[in-house]
Amino acid sequence: MPFLAANLHFSHRDLAQLVFLYSAMYAVGQFISGTLADRMGPKKLVAAGMLLSALCSASMAIAAGMPGVFGILAGLQIVNGLAQACGWPGVLKLTGAWFDSARRGVLMGWWSTCLVVGGFAGTTVATWFATSGFQSGWKMGATGPAGVLVGTCVVFFALTVERPRQTSTKESRAVATSSAWGEVLRSEALRSIVGGYFCLKLMRYTFQFWLPLYMVEKLKYGPGAAGYSSAAYELVGFLGVPLAGYLSDKAFKGARFPVAAAMMFALSVVCIFFPWMSSLGRIGNLVAIGLAGILTFGPDTLTAGPATQDAVSHSATATAGGFVNGVGSIGQLLSPVLVDYTVARFGWDGLFGVFVVVAALGGVSLSLMVRPESRALKPRHAN
Repeated sequence: MPFLAANLHFSHRDLAQLVFLYSAMYAVGQFISGTLADRMGPKKLVAAGMLLSALCSASMAIAAGMPGVFGILAGLQIVNGLAQACGWPGVLKLTGAWFDSARRGVLMGWWSTCLVVGGFAGTTVATWFATSGFQSGWKMGATGPAGVLVGTCVVFFALTVERPRQTSTKESRAVATSSAWGEVLRSEALRSIVGGYFCLKLMRYTFQFWLPLYMVEKLKYGPGAAGYSSAAYELVGFLGVPLAGYLSDKAFKGARFPVAAAMMFALSVVCIFFPWMSSLGRIGNLVAIGLAGILTFGPDTLTAGPATQDAVSHSATATAGGFVNGVGSIGQLLSPVLVDYTVARFGWDGLFGVFVVVAALGGVSLSLMVRPESRALKPRHAN
């Protein structure tokens, strides 16, 4: 964004429009890619999405010197959002085939740390390519990561096996095509999950994108200190992912909803005290950010991962994953609107007041399945 603003003279509104287009198409793509993964198989779909996303990223560098560059980049963002949407539903179906329900919380907990580590590493890699003095300058920030993604795609496609044992793939896909959406829409558990996940994703993207600005405007940090401090949200939040998995598998015998609901209610409490803790100094601020990260990423990965996999048969896993992530991405889209409206009228402390309510509502939605979970969700092995 800084390079696009400086070199191509894009305004904040221009950049916001590009981000919105990507996010909107990512949300739309979730509903489409889940069905495609159940129909054509997740391995092909994920690989195709990776290659298409790499092409879009590399094309940004080429488009930078063309007339009408904003329109070209807008088109690339639309396609890239759809390409990136191929990822989660597909890998959810792949892991669902390999991880049985009894161990799914722990295994998916460790696997899902890729969401946190990958986001941190992706930003670091792109920054290195953009600022390391390559002849093409900042454009390497687009082409370098694209090359890494292509290499990753080759390894993924060569080594990934869709299922741990031979089954009738043709039959399972035929069943998925005709009944997956019916199964998804009838699922009481998925209705509970999407309510909680909508709230989670709204809060997660607000924290990730707006924490640095909060620290600059409210706490009077410098830009560098604000940027490094905000990294604690992901670096400490990483711990919440396996923690939620272990609690659900070991302490609650495979029940996902009590753990996710409790963590969301705890997040609501943290948001009550967040402004006070962040005002205590650097340590208090980092503790508040870290707690918010743990209590966001934990229920986020637990509900979008093993809880979603448990809620439906394997033939409908990708469709269910796309449905949950698609509804959650609507919360992501609303995040900047919420911040702009609330901070302008009630200040940053008012935003955390809204978060108290949002987190509590997410906890309530997930609590609706705490009692019925034992009879509604039966252990499903890779079938």
